[in-house]
Amino acid sequence: MGKRVVVLGAGFGGLELASTLAEEFAGDLEVVLIDRTEGFVFGYSKLDVMFGRTTAEQVLHRYADLAKPGVTFVHAEVTAIDARTKQVETTAGAFAGDYLVIALGADYEIGRTPGLAEVGHEFYSEAGAFALRDTIAGFDGGDVVIGITAGPFKCPPAPSETALLLDALLRERGIRDSSTISLVMPFPRPIPPSRDASTALLAAFVERGIAWHPETNVRSLDAEARVARLGDGSELPFDLYLGVPVHRVPAVVEASGLTVDGWVPVDPATLETPWPGVFAVGDCAAVGTPRAGVFAERQAATAARRIAARVRGDADGPTYDGRGVCYIEFGGDEVGMVEVSFFEGRPNGSMHGPSLDLAADKHEFGASRVRRWFDREWAPVD
Repeated sequence: MGKRVVVLGAGFGGLELASTLAEEFAGDLEVVLIDRTEGFVFGYSKLDVMFGRTTAEQVLHRYADLAKPGVTFVHAEVTAIDARTKQVETTAGAFAGDYLVIALGADYEIGRTPGLAEVGHEFYSEAGAFALRDTIAGFDGGDVVIGITAGPFKCPPAPSETALLLDALLRERGIRDSSTISLVMPFPRPIPPSRDASTALLAAFVERGIAWHPETNVRSLDAEARVARLGDGSELPFDLYLGVPVHRVPAVVEASGLTVDGWVPVDPATLETPWPGVFAVGDCAAVGTPRAGVFAERQAATAARRIAARVRGDADGPTYDGRGVCYIEFGGDEVGMVEVSFFEGRPNGSMHGPSLDLAADKHEFGASRVRRWFDREWAPVD
């Protein structure tokens, strides 16, 4: 067919889009997949490494292993994007396509929170979470603050999961009684779209003595006093601070003039930007759903099928439904599952579990994606 799709970013969105197009065209459509990293890591795998349940090497899925028909992986940094011509500049040269998909995710601004870089630890980047493995292993008790600096942020359940997993680990090590855990979040509930999930989490916090500070955020960390200063004027002492940094669209996307109010605008039903033939999916896009991998994956599948329809000259493809499923770690190997819908009236979500059976479901969720994207079997824990 002689058409080319250039995909920027190989996270949930980029991998699913490339895999869908490879299935649709069996090599008759050229897909160029560009990413600056050497491999993919599930967001929840960062917590597995952080809490010593597995290793960084075990959770890394290398892009060099990709072998999809028609898909070429380019290991490079994107340095400029021209949405009008669908051309991009990278450290490996220039690429142009008939269609362009921006799936570059979100970056972090550590410096936006005074004191975070000096006396705190962020656990949202792979490097930050992996480095915390040794820090948490060496922690001998004290005050822990898990703080969100601002919204929106990726994977909304992750801070609550961190609090519960830390509680379980400290109990296992016999130092929970000499420790406090506080969770600071700028929402009225831990999972705003799901009252059931929020109720279950709040009950778990009460049961395990985790202090919940809703509707405020962490403004700064005082290195000398060792306190976190909150937006409501209060302070929390800390011996260990685990922070969710301010999120932002990648600088190259902003510099290319693709953003409105900080994110890439798209039609929520089609994922197409104001530039014809240019789509954006995942964390960098203003879709109206949470910034989480499961939503990026479903958006990418929609965008891929709409691109496929245009390549074939068919009528427009399916529309995005705003649905997603998230797993929540409760500690003690129990996992809950939330099914959420965002485009059918008011956002709402139903909760299942927590249970050991859902832990097995979560395992299969990851294994099935690795099977689909990398054509191999994978166990998240070695």
